[in-house]
Amino acid sequence: MSRLKTYYQETITAKLKEQFGYTNIHQIPKVTKIVINRGLGEASQNAKALESSLSELAVITGQKPVVTRAKKAIAGFKVRQGMPVGAMVTLRSDKMYAFLERLISLALPRIRDFRGVSPKSFDGRGNYSLGVKEQLIFPEISYDTIDQLRGFDISIITTANTDEEGRALLKEMGMPFRDK
Repeated sequence: MSRLKTYYQETITAKLKEQFGYTNIHQIPKVTKIVINRGLGEASQNAKALESSLSELAVITGQKPVVTRAKKAIAGFKVRQGMPVGAMVTLRSDKMYAFLERLISLALPRIRDFRGVSPKSFDGRGNYSLGVKEQLIFPEISYDTIDQLRGFDISIITTANTDEEGRALLKEMGMPFRDK
């Protein structure tokens, strides 16, 4: 079990229960899953880009990514139905906490000129999304093995009902929000 999960169970739950006045332990917000998504515009023409992207996501998350395919054909983008257009990974339970811990303590501080993540990227229901511009911020990726800098989106899905509760949960977990 990861340190973040035990810290959540022992410390964060009590703080959130006191802060929001929950009467039931099931009202306390928790992180349910993390979805890492990478769109690959050039993957339809370049199979090597898709392969390298899949291997990078597998190394970063510790789980094999799923290839996402086009639902519709779009002639302007030279995309036919069923073509690979991206990759995604859904993390739950222990792998999710391990990834979140690595993201907060190792990866985010390695971003150049990092002043914190935006506190406005909540969706209204307590879920948080952030975009990463390059995969090099993760220590598992070595500079020599990548062929191109590619970013990806990270969505943190919580059981929080409001953005305020979701923000409090992630702040207690150590997410470095910048001051508005």
